Amino acid sequence: MADFRYTVTKEDNGIPVKTLLRQKFNFSSRLRTKLKYQDLVYLNGEKTAGWIVPEEGDELSVRLPDEKSEFPMENIPITPVYEDDDLLIINKQPGIIVHPTKGHPAHTIANGLMKYMADTNQTFKIRFVNRLDMDTSGLLIVAKNSNAQDNLSKQMRARETEKRYIAIVNGIVDEDSFTVDLPIGRPDPEKVERGVIPVEEGGNPSVTHAKVLERFPKGSGYTMLELLLETGRTHQIRVHMAHLGHPLVGDYLYGGYNPDLLDRQALHAFKLSFDHPATGKRLTVTCDLPEDIKQVIEKIR
Repeated sequence: MADFRYTVTKEDNGIPVKTLLRQKFNFSSRLRTKLKYQDLVYLNGEKTAGWIVPEEGDELSVRLPDEKSEFPMENIPITPVYEDDDLLIINKQPGIIVHPTKGHPAHTIANGLMKYMADTNQTFKIRFVNRLDMDTSGLLIVAKNSNAQDNLSKQMRARETEKRYIAIVNGIVDEDSFTVDLPIGRPDPEKVERGVIPVEEGGNPSVTHAKVLERFPKGSGYTMLELLLETGRTHQIRVHMAHLGHPLVGDYLYGGYNPDLLDRQALHAFKLSFDHPATGKRLTVTCDLPEDIKQVIEKIR
């Protein structure tokens, strides 16, 4: 866990603890409220009230709340790519939903994380910072505390994070690089499918940047793309590419169904870049293509 400490300076003369906490620590108001009511703010190692005015040289410190999730434990493989006291980034396998829902109450990554915590002697509340579709593989961020989650969520809203994917699509894409700027919405609220619909009809602005990595002329042709998400709408890459006439290989929902090649959409989140929520340093994490997509590439070459 990050060490949240601040040494009071001469310039802080007359400023109470609660104000210093707001000014010197990048905590959300919700977290500051938890710290107050759980007595987790310390002055020179002793619990302190917010109205206390510290002196120059005093040390103000914070301990984040101890929290945990209560999902049933399941033996679902978890593959860490990066881990420290604030973050766990895993390489998610396809075919597993991320978080329990009404329709999928079990057999999720969250259930696997409960066992992972037990195996590694850890306890934290599971907070997914990004989400991946059930059949999309790749990098998934788990924040181990609310401060890390809040910080990364702010970065995502400010578009300061970088999320890159590799996809294999049907057909030959002619342009070497291009941007898709088309709003995405839900044409039928009773169905899971998304589509390109005007903003005035409920579409949300959605931007995807793409570049061609390789073209495969075999058969009707295929193209491997690297995609950078500027926004993060549900099914964004799948919808944008299908709208252009290049649905992802294996994507049964958007016209790319091809069980002879792949029984899920050929989409892999391979790179993440963001500022670490505790250190502020830029962190870049990558992971290799999974075996099923590698096999597709061998078949179409």
